Amino acid sequence: MAFVLRAKKIVPVRVEISYRTCPAKTYEDEHGNRCLGRTVFDHCQIVGAVAKELVHRSPAKHLFPQGSALAASAHDIGKVSPTFYNKLYASCNLEILPSYVDANLEKNWGGHAGVSQLTAQSLQAPEYVPEILGQHHGFTPNVVGKRATDESFGGELWQSEREKLVQALKQALGEDWPQVENFATARLLAGLTSVADWIGSGQHFDNPQAEWQTKISKALDEAGFVQPTYKQNLSFKQIFGFLPRPAQSLLYEQITEPGVYVLEAPMGLGKTEAALYAAYQMLVNGNSSGIYFALPTQLTSNKIYDRFSQFLQQILATDCEHRSLLLHANAWLLETEMGEEGRPGGAWFNHSKRGLLAPFAVGTIDQALMAAMNVKHGFVRAFGLAGKVVILDEVHTYDAYTGTIMDALIRLLLQLDCTVIILSATLSQERRQDMIGVPTESMGYPLITAFAKTAKQATEITVPVSDTQSLTVQLQQDEKIAVEEALMRAEQGQQVLWIENTVREAQERYLQIASRADSLGLQCGLLHSRYTFDDRQIIENKWVDLFGKSGWQANQRQQCGRILIGTQVLEQSLDIDADFLISRFAPTDMLLQRVGRLWRHAETPRHPDARREVWLLAPKLDSAIKNPKMAFGVSAYVYNPYVLCRSLEVWQSIRQISLPDDIRCLIESTYRSRTETGNMSQWLHELNEGNRDRIGQSALQQLARVGLAQAGNTLPESKAQTRYSESDSFEVLLLRNIFYDSEQQAGVLTLLNNQRVILPLSRASLDRNQWRKLTATLMQQIVHVRPNEAPKQLSRERLQKFGLQHCFYLGNPLWGNDESLLRIALVNDADQLKGLENQQLHDKYVIEYRPDLGYRIVKE
Repeated sequence: MAFVLRAKKIVPVRVEISYRTCPAKTYEDEHGNRCLGRTVFDHCQIVGAVAKELVHRSPAKHLFPQGSALAASAHDIGKVSPTFYNKLYASCNLEILPSYVDANLEKNWGGHAGVSQLTAQSLQAPEYVPEILGQHHGFTPNVVGKRATDESFGGELWQSEREKLVQALKQALGEDWPQVENFATARLLAGLTSVADWIGSGQHFDNPQAEWQTKISKALDEAGFVQPTYKQNLSFKQIFGFLPRPAQSLLYEQITEPGVYVLEAPMGLGKTEAALYAAYQMLVNGNSSGIYFALPTQLTSNKIYDRFSQFLQQILATDCEHRSLLLHANAWLLETEMGEEGRPGGAWFNHSKRGLLAPFAVGTIDQALMAAMNVKHGFVRAFGLAGKVVILDEVHTYDAYTGTIMDALIRLLLQLDCTVIILSATLSQERRQDMIGVPTESMGYPLITAFAKTAKQATEITVPVSDTQSLTVQLQQDEKIAVEEALMRAEQGQQVLWIENTVREAQERYLQIASRADSLGLQCGLLHSRYTFDDRQIIENKWVDLFGKSGWQANQRQQCGRILIGTQVLEQSLDIDADFLISRFAPTDMLLQRVGRLWRHAETPRHPDARREVWLLAPKLDSAIKNPKMAFGVSAYVYNPYVLCRSLEVWQSIRQISLPDDIRCLIESTYRSRTETGNMSQWLHELNEGNRDRIGQSALQQLARVGLAQAGNTLPESKAQTRYSESDSFEVLLLRNIFYDSEQQAGVLTLLNNQRVILPLSRASLDRNQWRKLTATLMQQIVHVRPNEAPKQLSRERLQKFGLQHCFYLGNPLWGNDESLLRIALVNDADQLKGLENQQLHDKYVIEYRPDLGYRIVKE
């Protein structure tokens, strides 16, 4: 029975609609006409079959309860409802059912997903199952106070059809509802449901007239869900080309089962190789389903991808089907077909997310952290990580906000049979204990802490130190003296590294030094995060090679002196070796990371006058404690003033340090809790309680707990902050020109290299492979910037007029706060960024882009 509105009264109208005839999809035929696609029953069967095959192929299949495929198949039972029925019929210009409910009002209950959840609740499905059905589009629908038999959903008549559909699915799949024992399993099953739905909505299943049963296996193959095969019994030396050091051997000897393992060791000791070899052993022994290598931020060098790829080249069997996908840039993005959400323009096409579903991937810690958060598709991340070796690289004594989420992530990963390997040069004992989750007490360094899943307590192993090195430390207040020292050392032929705390400071320093360096016959470079991928790749390849092993092996290093200026990207995951280091002052963690780029390899050729020395650009301690924002400048907005003052207290009297002997003492002295007096008491209070410029740690911890809450509103990814400070989260697409061509009915985009890209407004004009290639091309033109430095937002409708919805995710109107992170800027001949009508892009800033300087805020 449905209803029609007459004279403001609801009058029932009886209709005879079977669940077997309710459509689930529409599709475009070969003539571009929109037609009704699969029925709900067929689509649900397809998704159930995909889910069953996903579980069968998963090395972590033991984690999925019996009945998982039924839960996945039932995700769309809510499409048997009059509003959804009318929406599809109207889109195909077919006659709709008389109903007083406007289909546009579906957003009030989360669309068909909300009806699925209510239906499962009315059927008394087991705990967690209704919510899993309701969340399959990533969000928790707002169905509070609603019932499956409400007139909005078709009343008893339509609910009866939904119940018949569930019974038909149980019979077709031979399964009943799963019994979900805990929250971790619920997230795993929710992720399975979403991924199965994406694949089951792919191109193989569009045509309702075509049979689907024989296409399940092919669809999973094309999505990349093929189990890798490995070369057996490889030694450490066979993979990496050298014998393992004691710390490396001790680590992989400890890792024989899922658990949490921490390796604290100095920079340059080979922590990455140690973790990867341990992961290889877990893979070949059948204890792991893949590897996710999580780096601190997207600032991190692209070079780590090369190292990871070389590792895979060594361990994958020669006939492994993943070799071509995993060993070539963008291949996973271009050659895998992930269905609806994973297509270009879908929320999960972006490689930073898609990588979580690949058997092997390098990504950010942020993407992993969201697996534990109530954030859109957070559970898909949990599904992607289940059973893998998860390597958390460059972990420091994190702020309370990220730390709270990271601790929750580690607990979740343990429940999902993951092997968590944490690599750090700079952990405090307290922070290590929080992550492990059991008492620890050793103050040794280097140190391995092992807590296997089946163990009752942690094992702590102090690693013998075979080599110690000392370096000279000088605090310098006069930056002019530092500039002259850098130039003088470079004139001798030394390779000088200069690290600033912000992109703007690094750009200004480069402009100050580059012209003088050129007149002296020296080379000067700049490296930070705000370049297009293409430009960054060119700069990184050049300078990492010059400052790395390949530079001196090819005799390039010795040809002239050089100065490389950059930001935090230079302290993370880069195998570069400087003769002399100048660094803006930063917290002790970061300073030690930067020092790790100084005299990194004993065999590197150096000028005879080179000394292992670091200059720290730092204020006097008294002035810093009195007014840290004035003394530290913009660094006090990047790092917390209290932590900077505590760090300066430690470093201000140091003239020489010994590595690794002094690392533990330096970290503990910086972060050990203590009672403060005077100005330091105020800065500690602001650290905990915040001020007008930043949120305090107490509030951040509470925000983290809200983000981790299992109930409540789901955060869109754009709002899910996992960092203490703002991250470079907005995507700016840089172009020379963009316009709509009415004759071609397409958007015409001119790239910075003057290449033209045509984006038809009709998706059917190009096949999926062509769209993937176009999207990959455009993604090379993206620069990531902070929200406050991004151009003004264009409306979703304006972006769609250029066909950009086929390449980039532009948000979903169904979820009011699910916004697009994409911004567009045109680069003119003067390198300035302008809007589409040549207008100013930003209310406060003039912005420019140059291949050598990157994305630059010129003035306020």
